[in-house]
Amino acid sequence: MLPLLEHGDVRPEPLAAGHHEALKAACAEDQAIWEIYSISLIGDGFERFWRSSFDGSRGWHMWAIMLQDGLVGCSGFTLEVQTPGVAEIGTSYLSPAVRGTHVNRTAKWLMLRFLFASGFHRVEFRVDARNARSQAAVLKLGAKRDGILRRHKRTHTGHIRDTHVFGITDQDWPEIEAGLRP
Repeated sequence: MLPLLEHGDVRPEPLAAGHHEALKAACAEDQAIWEIYSISLIGDGFERFWRSSFDGSRGWHMWAIMLQDGLVGCSGFTLEVQTPGVAEIGTSYLSPAVRGTHVNRTAKWLMLRFLFASGFHRVEFRVDARNARSQAAVLKLGAKRDGILRRHKRTHTGHIRDTHVFGITDQDWPEIEAGLRP
């Protein structure tokens, strides 16, 4: 069970049935972005994502990102099965109106703080090479670019993407957290 996380006006809360319509609407605000995501959260893609978020088939633990009382996106994490102690933060989407604001930084700080406090020694972010905005956002969090997995993953469009891998370790975290803390 995921905890409710909160700081100021940003509140990642465990994704629940009551978030369905608001998240669906938020994801539809930028239909073009889904061309460079691994999965699509519009149309039938949203409904598949939604079902798999609750039946455990995706293996992701998801939060709805709330700003004051409105839903502005989602993000989650999955455990690296082959490497205990490693988690990946992903399936992150924010409505266009809040991109570039404090929302991503605060939500990711809360998520990272939760994961490191839970005993993880490494948190990764894996970003499509075409997604320059997300790569810049991850670097602004203090993550280090660890490498590129060439022709790594087939996306929902059939494109085989190169994946940039970024990481923050438990050794990096105290200094990064001091700079991220809102």
